[in-house]
Amino acid sequence: MGGPDRSREETGCPGFRCLDIAHHFASTGGAVAALEGVTFSAHEHEFVCIVGSSGCGKTTLLKIIAGLVRPTHGQVLFGSEPPGGGPRTDLVFQEHGTFPWMTVLENVAFGLEMAGMRKAERHERAMEFVDRVGLRPFAAHYPHELSVGMRQRVGIARAFVTDAPVLLMDEPFGALDAQTRWVLQEELLDIWRRDRKLVVFVTHDIEEAVILGDRVLVMTGQPGRIREDITVKLGRPRHLARDQDTVSEITWHIWQLLREEVRSGLSVLA
Repeated sequence: MGGPDRSREETGCPGFRCLDIAHHFASTGGAVAALEGVTFSAHEHEFVCIVGSSGCGKTTLLKIIAGLVRPTHGQVLFGSEPPGGGPRTDLVFQEHGTFPWMTVLENVAFGLEMAGMRKAERHERAMEFVDRVGLRPFAAHYPHELSVGMRQRVGIARAFVTDAPVLLMDEPFGALDAQTRWVLQEELLDIWRRDRKLVVFVTHDIEEAVILGDRVLVMTGQPGRIREDITVKLGRPRHLARDQDTVSEITWHIWQLLREEVRSGLSVLA
């Protein structure tokens, strides 16, 4: 139950591979390297977390995986072939992105509507996920009638209800208070255990990454590279009381790596 089977690394299994990804932004001072030489694989059913200092290119990397940004160099391979056909990924951002003129149920069903699913069928499927995130009593409510945490639940339900095999999450709980964050972490893992999509989850919270992830990818500062790929050798479901020593040990190790990156960045600015 610990880490994934790494022998599948180059077999073209379900999932995706980032191969030598680089991305440069144009600026008044010339090209700025946001990412350089990013290579890693993520496999079917995995929960992969990415941590790194601010500005290391985590969000840019997610957008490249999603196909929203074209890399300057390198490619993303889904299975053994480049992406094509139906949607490969869905995204959840820190900004929940609900449509204010739609009810909770309509927001969750939106992706299914875009895919051409009939109204009765999509509402039935969407209600299943509305129920899973505890929002059935609010299915007919509009986003302005919900708390921030409830709106984020809508975004999670909308992402899981689609058939996209890869779910990309960019700081989805970053704006929430600690108590709401803990509850949504548990709810996210509960939904993930039943659906087992491949999840790539970006966070600044190191402990959150260790608690949620099968693996934690630690990125360097700008330009972003994968400094270390850490397997979280904990069983599932996770029990904080039982696993606290291991969580603390891995969290401390990652913090040491990131502290070096932050100090290096500050020395460049000095």
